[in-house]
Amino acid sequence: MDLNQARFNMIEQQIRPWEVLDPNVLALLSTVRREDFAPLAHKALAFVDMEIPLGSAPNQVMLAPRVQARMLQDLAVRATDKVLDIGTGSGFMAALLGHQAASVLSLEVDHALAAQAQTNLQKAGVTNVTVRQADGSQGAAADGPFDAILLSGSVAEVPAVLLQQLSIGGRLVAIVGDEPMMRTTLITRNGENSWSTTEPWDCNAPRLSGFAEPSRFKF
Repeated sequence: MDLNQARFNMIEQQIRPWEVLDPNVLALLSTVRREDFAPLAHKALAFVDMEIPLGSAPNQVMLAPRVQARMLQDLAVRATDKVLDIGTGSGFMAALLGHQAASVLSLEVDHALAAQAQTNLQKAGVTNVTVRQADGSQGAAADGPFDAILLSGSVAEVPAVLLQQLSIGGRLVAIVGDEPMMRTTLITRNGENSWSTTEPWDCNAPRLSGFAEPSRFKF
């Protein structure tokens, strides 16, 4: 398998057609080795348009390349940003964020995944990402505020506690809603008590662990 050709095909056939045109994001995807963050058993699937299983639970996955790329583009990370990444998984998104930001704190509830992600990041030479085994649904208020927060999975709704951890001008990107129609949601904090929201594109993704599901009971 020609990995460089597979990477090129992933970018040209999956990612560009999904309106990911930011040259910085495309350059990152060309240089950060996605295959090094895929489990050994699934390394051949690293560039395929699919979610890659990471652990024993069905929601433990590496999101499809086009989804990760477009979320990264929407978050618009700057070199001075402090970033919170929720749902580390294999560490690939944390690595991409680390190349763009000043620092990244990445939270992963599963101990084994957190340890593997830390190993993957060290091997890749990414030194400004800290992986912490923790429930990401409450964020990390003591380490904030954050200029950007990324949720690498879906939630029924974005917890208010995370919005409070954004700096003024900070952005949060998450996949919100229920199947069959979830929306990728970009929330920007405009002031102390002011946020604006856009929903630029549809995308389904497995649930992040630990986030509350609102009651569906109705009289």
